[in-house]
Amino acid sequence: MKFSHFNSVQSLAIVGATGLVGREFLSILSENGIRIPRVKLLASERSVGELIEFLDDDLVVEALTPESFEGIEVALFSLPIGATRKYVPLAVEAGTLVIDDSSTFRMEEDVPLVVPEINAAILRDFDGKIVATPNCSTTPVAMCLKPLSDTYGVKRVVISTYQSVSGAGARAYEELSRQTIALLNGAVEEGEVFAHRIAFNCLPQIGGALENGNCDEEEKVGRELRKILDLPDLRVSATTVRVPTFCGHGVSVNVELEQDFSNIDLVRELLDGFPGLKVLDEPKNQIYPTNVEAIGSDLTLVGRIRRDTSVDAGLNFWTITDNLRKGAALNSLQILDVVYNYRRMS
Repeated sequence: MKFSHFNSVQSLAIVGATGLVGREFLSILSENGIRIPRVKLLASERSVGELIEFLDDDLVVEALTPESFEGIEVALFSLPIGATRKYVPLAVEAGTLVIDDSSTFRMEEDVPLVVPEINAAILRDFDGKIVATPNCSTTPVAMCLKPLSDTYGVKRVVISTYQSVSGAGARAYEELSRQTIALLNGAVEEGEVFAHRIAFNCLPQIGGALENGNCDEEEKVGRELRKILDLPDLRVSATTVRVPTFCGHGVSVNVELEQDFSNIDLVRELLDGFPGLKVLDEPKNQIYPTNVEAIGSDLTLVGRIRRDTSVDAGLNFWTITDNLRKGAALNSLQILDVVYNYRRMS
């Protein structure tokens, strides 16, 4: 992934810098050789003083305080909701542009929810101070649905997610590691992050249970897809599952289209031609995307593309992406690039 427009940023704060997404921000910036005159790493008190390598320098983690944003042009946030609600308004008050990875502001009417390949144009005349990036399971599904919606129309979507533990943060990542080691050595280690053991197990609930029977994550996916795709009446049914993988969110997707397609190869070409998507789909040769291909990739991968014969215009497919990259950090940096491109053009 190449960025060409936000190299004029003079000061950047990474808020939640010691977390998995925070470190991914730095990794992507380093890979692309992007040098910003002032990069400020902010985290909780327990991380203060930690050194994090960035390009040819070691950056010192500073404490996140109400005064942290003075003189900061852009802040990339990846914090829990409570801390986000506290510190984002302070950043905005300081004149900082915020790109937020949490769910805190996603559904607010005046906050754009952006996947640049889909709806970058809504940032053309944007003069606000907060842009939201979607849930890491919403993004790959939205990217696949966009070309389908534009070509055939979409009536209904049913999804089942296979979400890695890194989507729940560094402590969850470490919990899976510890529990796996313990089980392989004949012991059992109880969990603290998850309600049940995650090693060699699948947990069919992400977030709190709601009165309608859904969990938080399932509701998020539906709401966010409607907003990103500008399809307020889109019917979405989701089941979200945490699986014992370290990175990569996979999604099984069933779509009922408004118009039928004549040939499944046309659907493959349509998806493969959409920016950021890559089709790997030769199941006879065991070729389809897995976590192995997804981790470290900037692409959203698609496979197992086939007709659903139970409805007139049905389609099944599997998609997977690196949830720390396109699902979070990469998407935020792409948003920043788009914003600065439009500013350059104005």
